[in-house]
Amino acid sequence: MSAPLLRVENLTAGYGPVPVLHEVSFEVPAGTIAAIVGSNGAGKTTLLRALSGTLPAIQGSITVGGTPLLGVPTENLVRHGVAHVPEGRGVIGELTVDENLRLGGLWRKDRAGTTRAVAEMYEMFEPLARRRTSSGNQLSGGERQMLAIGRALVARPSLLLLDEPSLGLAPRIVDRIMAVLRDLRDRSGLTVVLVEQNAHSALPIADQAIVLSLGRITVATSAAELALDSDFRTAYLGF
Repeated sequence: MSAPLLRVENLTAGYGPVPVLHEVSFEVPAGTIAAIVGSNGAGKTTLLRALSGTLPAIQGSITVGGTPLLGVPTENLVRHGVAHVPEGRGVIGELTVDENLRLGGLWRKDRAGTTRAVAEMYEMFEPLARRRTSSGNQLSGGERQMLAIGRALVARPSLLLLDEPSLGLAPRIVDRIMAVLRDLRDRSGLTVVLVEQNAHSALPIADQAIVLSLGRITVATSAAELALDSDFRTAYLGF
């Protein structure tokens, strides 16, 4: 297995003086998908917010490609190869699909590279190609999620942080999004940290499964192994 791209050590974070995450430590090898699973209130979204800098950490360290990122302003993380798609599909509703996608490459100096990346997103997410002049407000929930992921990918990240991409979407749209993530890992070596309550969708495409319970890692194992452990799935994942 390749060297870790993401290394998290003793990460404690929360809202105000009360920690939600308690000394969380794990590694994600480059070119793999890590599924962060667990029940509601386990701390999954808090973990992604701490990794992306939108929630200050109380203690611990976060490194990506050997570079310490704790305390780096969120808007600068893209320059270190990190892109975050938060829960809720952060699309700018007043802008068109094309304008939203191009925002993903705003920090890049090569306009031709941005244009190529946008074209690739239209190939990857065909429904967006048919809606490129539509505003974000006119899109369905599934189209908005594709657009949010596509905009993050235009930045050419090495690490994609993805929070609950299946939330509220039809199963066929979820399948499409998961297939794209698996293809990006296999073709381009993208590393993904995928937070999902829907373990049915996340585990089949993941390499590694990290189970959170009450802000602590209960187990970190291969996704295939966790999928086969019926007792553990029933106790922690509800299926």
